[in-house]
Amino acid sequence: MDITSLQNPRIKYIVKLRENKKTRGEDGMMLVEGYDEIQLATESGHRPLTLLSAPELVSKQLDISSAETFTVSRSVFEKMSYRDNPDGWLAVFPIPKTSLNELKLSHPPLVIVAESIEKPGNLGAILRTADAAHVDALLVCDPRVDIWNPNVVRASRGAVFSVPVVECNNASALEWLKMRGIRILAATPSASESYSNVNMLEPLAVAVGTEDTGLTNFWMSNADMRVRIKMMGKVNSLNVSVSTALIVYEAVRQRNT
Repeated sequence: MDITSLQNPRIKYIVKLRENKKTRGEDGMMLVEGYDEIQLATESGHRPLTLLSAPELVSKQLDISSAETFTVSRSVFEKMSYRDNPDGWLAVFPIPKTSLNELKLSHPPLVIVAESIEKPGNLGAILRTADAAHVDALLVCDPRVDIWNPNVVRASRGAVFSVPVVECNNASALEWLKMRGIRILAATPSASESYSNVNMLEPLAVAVGTEDTGLTNFWMSNADMRVRIKMMGKVNSLNVSVSTALIVYEAVRQRNT
């Protein structure tokens, strides 16, 4: 066992990396916990700098030769972990850096624009949808949650590594979309047109907003289309991640028909 002390400086740093957005930003490092998440990250071309495991908890083996590797006691791992039932694997990765101009688009492209999402669970779920639907990119505009928060990584099941993610402001995102001829579809309960009745075969960006107030006027005024999801019950809106999934998969359906 390499590390058994809870006071080990490396362990203290990892806890700080887990809890402190400023530390993640300044050091350009993030935590990824879980066998599946680490495996997906490496399969997507990312390599951890440090890999830690607790033999008492591990049931599946990871072999990443490029990483500095340590074994730790169960108590040490539980101090670092942010899961209720840890599987004994945790890694420190460099934060992926992608710019708008580095994005590679399919033909026709399909992009998600998520404005001011504030809950890690919702951003993580949107990332899972983006991965499953093979979306070209997720543009996170004016975010209220740290994209590299361990809870986003957990909620995304590692899709934060498989989906190209760019954090940018609204104006930069709009300029990039317009320059590439990508039409903007705004999801809003106030629209008159159903999302299933519009043409999604052309280059498309699906724009979704905050959980409480939806998209700001910036995106509403610049949208080429505004659509709604018909609500047949007493609740007047869906969770933003559910709305995103419905609209994105409608685009996928149309393109595969």
